[in-house]
Amino acid sequence: MTLVDDAPAVLAHACWVVEPGRAEIRPETLPALGEGEVRVRTLHTAVSRGTEGLVFRGEVPTSEFERMRGPFQAGSFGGAVKYGYVNVGVVEAGQPELLGRTVFSLFPHQTVFQVPATAVVPLPDGVPAARAVLAANMETAINALWDANPSPGQHIAVVGGGTLGLLVAWLAARLPEGSVQVVDTNPSRAGIAAALGADFALPAQARTPADLVIHTSGQPAGLATALNLAAFEATVLELSWYGSRAVSVPLGEAFHSQRLTLKSSQVGHVAPRQRGRWSHRTRLELALSLLTAPVLDRLITDTAPFAELPQVLERLAGSGAPATLCQRIDYPPLP
Repeated sequence: MTLVDDAPAVLAHACWVVEPGRAEIRPETLPALGEGEVRVRTLHTAVSRGTEGLVFRGEVPTSEFERMRGPFQAGSFGGAVKYGYVNVGVVEAGQPELLGRTVFSLFPHQTVFQVPATAVVPLPDGVPAARAVLAANMETAINALWDANPSPGQHIAVVGGGTLGLLVAWLAARLPEGSVQVVDTNPSRAGIAAALGADFALPAQARTPADLVIHTSGQPAGLATALNLAAFEATVLELSWYGSRAVSVPLGEAFHSQRLTLKSSQVGHVAPRQRGRWSHRTRLELALSLLTAPVLDRLITDTAPFAELPQVLERLAGSGAPATLCQRIDYPPLP
């Protein structure tokens, strides 16, 4: 049974992108807790550099306004919007079995919020709240490998050494008797790639041919590199999303003679070959269960307080944060 809250309304603060290139923190009042809801006080959120950068810059195409909506988005991409989907917090009101539990949800950047109890997933034992902000990227990486269908013994290239690419490489490196190489223009990624069980190379030195190539860099040049690395009849799996940007893809040269496959992957749908057994929730539960490994803390390179989030979004959306992998946002201590 849900405990319905009859206490006074609660004041929350949320981050809104009010126009392209500008965000601000706005107050809002939460109503009394409804039947079947829980109230969660946020401990940490994280910024998805790729998707949230497009939202911040106003680069979401009109055709994708509805498909791109976050589960708890407020506003619209054409105007002011509250957006985000990486939230770790503590349940402070609602169903008794969830009270005091640390949970993950797909809620935007907000200090306290209310959602249906079914929308939160308790963290497994051994997963600290500060690391759980990697869950959304881990879920995307899992779905990518389901789409890619790698095999033991393959040489796999991951082009793009950001948070997502490194998580894909970490998962792929667990396959037996194969090799994984992270390919990136930033040589500082070599150390973390090694810690995650993968080799590293700059694009010009990357090992070829690759039996499977997964592209995550978000840059057209990275996609060209991915196509150049692919072996005969290999698949290039595209995880990058470019928003409204037009992308030039080199489909001449060896693309046809090598009989390559260029395939998209997107986390909004469970990969087709897994849909019979997996739901969005069970896939997320799997992602959280994989976050017990302390080495993954190396992916969280930057932290900032919630009050600085508008400035953080501006920095990440530009070109001034090349060293940042996962940007965690920390919230005020529980009252």
